[in-house]
Amino acid sequence: MALAVEMITFDCDDPDGLAQWWAQAVDGEVTPFAPGEFVVVIRPDGPRLGFQRVPDPTPGKNRVHLDFTAGDMEAEVARLVGLGATETGRNNFGDEFRWVTLADPAGNAFCVAEG
Repeated sequence: MALAVEMITFDCDDPDGLAQWWAQAVDGEVTPFAPGEFVVVIRPDGPRLGFQRVPDPTPGKNRVHLDFTAGDMEAEVARLVGLGATETGRNNFGDEFRWVTLADPAGNAFCVAEG
């Protein structure tokens, strides 16, 4: 029996606000299972994103992060920054693979690569 990725869950202090931001970023729909405590973003494809209130979100660098691809990486990065993301770095493996590291409004890292 194979496992299926159902949801990726973020610990945070404002699940409603962070879910709203990610819904805009990934063209998803916000579904508040327990408003203010546990909110889910349902995406057109791929796993759902969950946001749960915790008393003390983990400080420091994320141990897990989301990676996205975009046909026009620069346009997508500009769109996400316009929504409130912060660009934190640019990386590459030679000329063949480039990506931009960003942080959502709560500081969670994610990457956008050319795709």
